[in-house]
Amino acid sequence: MLIHPTAVIANKAEIDSSVHVGAYAVIEEGVRIGAGTRIEPHAVIAGLTTIGVGNVIGPFTSIGTPPQDLSYAGEPTQLVIGDHNHIREYTSIHRGTVKGGGRTVIGNSNLLMAYCHIGHDCHIGNHVIMANVATLAGHVDVADHVSISGLVAVHQFCRIGSYAYIGGMSGINLDVAPYVIVTGTRSRMRVSGINKVGLRRHGFSKEIIGKLDQAFRILFRSPDLLQADALVQVRKDLPDCAEVESLVLFLESSKRGVAKRTED
Repeated sequence: MLIHPTAVIANKAEIDSSVHVGAYAVIEEGVRIGAGTRIEPHAVIAGLTTIGVGNVIGPFTSIGTPPQDLSYAGEPTQLVIGDHNHIREYTSIHRGTVKGGGRTVIGNSNLLMAYCHIGHDCHIGNHVIMANVATLAGHVDVADHVSISGLVAVHQFCRIGSYAYIGGMSGINLDVAPYVIVTGTRSRMRVSGINKVGLRRHGFSKEIIGKLDQAFRILFRSPDLLQADALVQVRKDLPDCAEVESLVLFLESSKRGVAKRTED
């Protein structure tokens, strides 16, 4: 184990022998860190935090600190981080709350750039990119392969569907459907279309992208159709397509409502 002599590590912290810990890092009791993870100087890892293998925790990060929730009364809630994540400098990730299920969860192979914030009880999937100063309030769910640009703020309890792209300086207070591009402030969120470039980069076929684009036009650009009728039409016109079905299911299950405005 390569631990700088100035690091402060609790006796009961569980750290694999291959973990690197930089100067002035603080690791508290209850923390568990898996093989090959690197903790950079001045990082603070607190509470009941479990970190998997091959992660990089950047300098001046605050990982597993208490939730910013007035109802929190010191309960032993958790933060669980998977494998091969890059968490850059000054990022903060908070533990869960009892009322929110008690766990904040980060998946695998995510890139959280400098100054990101992930609030209590958030659930982040795999291969998510959050650019500088992107902020998630509590209870936000982010699915796999989502890209969130810089200075984006996401309201609590929102869901971001897989392969969605959120443009810079956006304010999100509604659910964002899978596969779409969203930009704008909370009062003028605009859904511009299917994230075709992102889908091509991830290996989606022209046929699948075409079907998603057709479904988008029915669901988002048919003002004369009620959503329930649009969902029925999509299932009728585009059967046996798992990606289209996931888009339909997302809209059906939304509790906050889905961002759908397509024009300024």
